[in-house]
Amino acid sequence: MCNCSSTGSPSMDQCNETTGQCECYPGYTGLQCTDCEEGYFTNGTGEVCMPCGCDTTGALHSLCDSSGICTCKKGVYGSKCDECQPGYFRFSDTGCQPCQCNNHSSSCLPQSGICLNCQGSTEGPLCEKCKSNFYRPSAALTDNCEPCPCSTVMSTGSCHIDTNGQPVCDQCQLQYRGSHCDKCMDGYYSSDSICMPCECNGNVDRKTSPRVCDPDTGQCLNCSNNTAGKHCEKCAEGYVGEDCSELCKGVIPTTVPPTTQTPTTPSTTTMSTVMTTSLTTLLTTPTTHAVLPTLPSASENITTTATVSEVSWTQFNIIILAVIIVLVVVLMGFVGGVYMYREYQNRKLNAPFWTIELKEDNISFSSYHDSIPNADVSGLLEDEGNEVAPNGQLSLSTPINMYNA
Repeated sequence: MCNCSSTGSPSMDQCNETTGQCECYPGYTGLQCTDCEEGYFTNGTGEVCMPCGCDTTGALHSLCDSSGICTCKKGVYGSKCDECQPGYFRFSDTGCQPCQCNNHSSSCLPQSGICLNCQGSTEGPLCEKCKSNFYRPSAALTDNCEPCPCSTVMSTGSCHIDTNGQPVCDQCQLQYRGSHCDKCMDGYYSSDSICMPCECNGNVDRKTSPRVCDPDTGQCLNCSNNTAGKHCEKCAEGYVGEDCSELCKGVIPTTVPPTTQTPTTPSTTTMSTVMTTSLTTLLTTPTTHAVLPTLPSASENITTTATVSEVSWTQFNIIILAVIIVLVVVLMGFVGGVYMYREYQNRKLNAPFWTIELKEDNISFSSYHDSIPNADVSGLLEDEGNEVAPNGQLSLSTPINMYNA
């Protein structure tokens, strides 16, 4: 009796009469076809033999274990050894190659090898470049990239390494300079770390002072056109002018030639000179007392030499306006005083002060008018029963019994 396997052989009773070898299905082997050939496994059932199906490219051989797991080449994984492990790419007969990401990523596309999720502020197919506005301190591609010391306000933000191995900003904004674009160009000063244009009202010569103003404080340097101040906004001492956009004019000493006066009348020229000198003193000398011009004596010969400052038309108008205002105020005060005095006199004459005197048969009224001679009080009480006494008093002729107390 053959006793062949019902699973591995077509017939349980057909076998070789000499050897007893049963006829086996593909994948089965053994005298009775109960074992699996190489490249097959039973999947733990012990009966049915199934092919391993190992990938001929990724597996070392066609054999697998009892669970059907093939033996894979380097970088290859899977039960059939048909794909690259994470961190490997380019599936081939030699296995899979590690991803070339310069230690900045552990994964890449399995076919092309392009790196995924680059770290350390890097980018590129192999994580070999720094991101925008970052730089690599050394030439080693495995080093992380660091932020450029360049503000995007002061520069383009990008940088490079110079010959000394130090980061240098690629391009500064118009008003900045320096390796890190942290200094102000000529004609600018730092205001809260922001470079602002110097404010010197155009009164600094860039040829002689290219810096224009102090880079830290903004103080203008070497004001020209006879100007002064932090921003060259006012005229220098000894000069006058309405604004600093015009050239200031210096104080010009003027000598008035001597004029001989006759004993009878003082010269008109000398009088005008003295008045002009006094007016100039009032305008240019800050005092709290009024300065009055002194007229020359008729018996003396006067020789006057004065320094006259140029008086602007605006200042002259201000003086005239001030004099007019003072005169108007004085005149209004005088008119007000006269008006108040006349009102006082009228109120004194018309004061309604009354005195009532009760008698047996009449009521007597007297007022302040009694003390005024010829005062007319007839209109004060115009009833028919009223009479004016000769002494200026008013009396009622109506019997007193008509009035109730």
